[in-house]
Amino acid sequence: MNRREFSILLSMLAAAPAAIPAGAEPAHTPLAMLASGRYPEGPATHPSTPGRTSRHIVIGMLPDNIRFEAHVTTLAPGAPPEAIAHHKHTEIWLVREGQVTLMTDGATRTLQAGDMGICIAGDNHYVANASQSAPCSYFVITVGPPE
Repeated sequence: MNRREFSILLSMLAAAPAAIPAGAEPAHTPLAMLASGRYPEGPATHPSTPGRTSRHIVIGMLPDNIRFEAHVTTLAPGAPPEAIAHHKHTEIWLVREGQVTLMTDGATRTLQAGDMGICIAGDNHYVANASQSAPCSYFVITVGPPE
């Protein structure tokens, strides 16, 4: 990209907010504030990922602008690992059944039912089923700034 193309792009970006009609919804709807109470599992998600089923439990904001999310995931035997990722939030996994392979910042560990794994915000990580013959499931809790 040359300077002329960059200056055109920059001026378009500067004008973009004016193109949004007054009263229009922002691109990311703010999450609701959470309250103490019961939060049951929701419907299954991740329909396009083979061998992976997740059910959201809760997502919202805690006091002091802290984002909180919880879900439970089941991985079929031999399911492909999720892509390596990193986030602004910290993730905590509690294994319900089976064995999970957890990679955090290059270190790979096997977690058993009842084990907990933690990935601190910013660290690369992935989770996979450690077994080729049995499913695994785990709870995920994420805590951190809004994203």
